[in-house]
Amino acid sequence: MRVLFAANPHKSVFQYMVPLAWALRTAGHEVRFASQPAFAATITQAGLTAVPVGRDHDRLWAARAAAGGADGAADAGRAGIEPPYDAFTDPEKATWEYLSAGMATAVGERHRLAAFPMAADLVEFARHWRPDLVIWDPLTYAGPIAAQAVGAAHARLLFGVDVFGGVRDLFLKLKERRPEGERVDPLADWLGGYARKHGGEFTEDMATGHFTIDQFPASLQTEAPGLHYERTQFIPYGGPAVVPDWLRRAPERPRVAITMGLSATDVYSGYTVDTQDVLDSLADLDIEIVATIADSEKAKLKRIPGNARLVPYVPLHALAPTCDAVVHHAGAATLATVARHPVPHLSLHYHYDQPILARKLAAQGAGLELHTSEATGRAVREHVLRLLTEPSFRERAAALRDETLALPTPNQLVPRLEELTARHRRATTTTAA
Repeated sequence: MRVLFAANPHKSVFQYMVPLAWALRTAGHEVRFASQPAFAATITQAGLTAVPVGRDHDRLWAARAAAGGADGAADAGRAGIEPPYDAFTDPEKATWEYLSAGMATAVGERHRLAAFPMAADLVEFARHWRPDLVIWDPLTYAGPIAAQAVGAAHARLLFGVDVFGGVRDLFLKLKERRPEGERVDPLADWLGGYARKHGGEFTEDMATGHFTIDQFPASLQTEAPGLHYERTQFIPYGGPAVVPDWLRRAPERPRVAITMGLSATDVYSGYTVDTQDVLDSLADLDIEIVATIADSEKAKLKRIPGNARLVPYVPLHALAPTCDAVVHHAGAATLATVARHPVPHLSLHYHYDQPILARKLAAQGAGLELHTSEATGRAVREHVLRLLTEPSFRERAAALRDETLALPTPNQLVPRLEELTARHRRATTTTAA
């Protein structure tokens, strides 16, 4: 097969896609990865073949990064889930009035902004290369636009909870209840315009894919009714990484890792917890703390406890197996990496799907959770002590590990992707005949 991946120039989203791209490549398929020109170096650094499309246009991500301000204050756009997708977790917002107006804004101010720089050039490349399968992340609607233009099978690859599929399902159900003349659909109208430009018509798969590839176990996911999901294991990829010498030696005391993610400083204005307070609260415990702290955040600290090792980065897939507990922000990649090991979690969550994942994790007993507004040093200390002393957390973390490793690996998923692509090709041929 020829498989075309499409992603916006956002490193953390791209990294979710790399292991599957390599699984397809090593199975003998041709793989190309399309994004904006400036992102080509990130793609090729992962050993993949880049296809620069369109023009560089980072206003979407720059606006998000700037929204926090220079003083490190948490911005309103960062908290929670962006409208109208916050209806996923807020029943009071699950109304036609809220969703129809909110979807029009989302299309006009976010989805169109992200797709426009890439769409025309991506369609042109797809017509030249003729992919059999297009794989796109839920923020890259240029992917289904190109797939529809050439009749390729296409799939969304999730990078967390399926907020987009869930809200789309809710929107369609509310739409069906409206009078015939009031069934506005901003997403369908926008995508349909592209479809007609390239000789087709809008079909619902342009919004949610012919199928969806989910990298998380069922216990951590919320599936949208009616959508076709294919599950696979999450395999960590964080870019270039070096295992430091100290990590080769077994810890002499219980090891507790602390990481609040890269996007907090790469995209946003900083951490949403008081790092100094957290470190101080754990300073007198007989534990070894390994905290990945960005240099910009480390500069804000007044003191570093004697039991703490602060590093700007260490590969979590190498660190997590050596730990007795991990304190993290419940970012999907971080949580899923730790979930590959029988290690309890303390999730200090703040935005997007972090609260959903953290609460699902706590509900099954594999860890504890605190919203960052409640994550005082004292509260973190109490929760860490529980994780270290109550065996049930490690037992449930081991159960989550087993659930995770029972899923097919990306390599094992490849034959299923071949089958689904061939099925689409047969269906398309039959329809055309």
